Amino acid sequence: MDPGPAAPPPFTWPVRVYYEDTDAGGVVYHANYLRFMERARSEWLRSLGFEQDGLRLDHDLLFAVVGVRIDFLRPARFNDLLSVGVKLMRLGRASLDLAQVIGRTPDLELCRADVRLACLHGTTFRPRPIPDFLLRGLRV
Repeated sequence: MDPGPAAPPPFTWPVRVYYEDTDAGGVVYHANYLRFMERARSEWLRSLGFEQDGLRLDHDLLFAVVGVRIDFLRPARFNDLLSVGVKLMRLGRASLDLAQVIGRTPDLELCRADVRLACLHGTTFRPRPIPDFLLRGLRV
């Protein structure tokens, strides 16, 4: 199901590139882009009023990445200040699809990805429907 016209606006989160994020050439190691995206998704949920530990403890719910398609366009380097975007593209009954973009300036994309998250029971890790209160919150 499409999130519809009431989908939350795109969200951005700043991330500074530290030395530990880079390879020997001072360029962000490819796997670290996924870490930056994870941080932005956590902050996006928080901005909508949902803490991931609260969802797990109070509702036996967690989200797991089940698919990523990623394009590396330009390198990020040590000490860059990046913006990591999150945009809800599709809201399903038990999953959501997000578009994520990492940029150095508003118009310079470094990396972009399509990310699918599945809603799982926190104890069994089996798929479960996204509860109505969360569906409503994701539609804002």
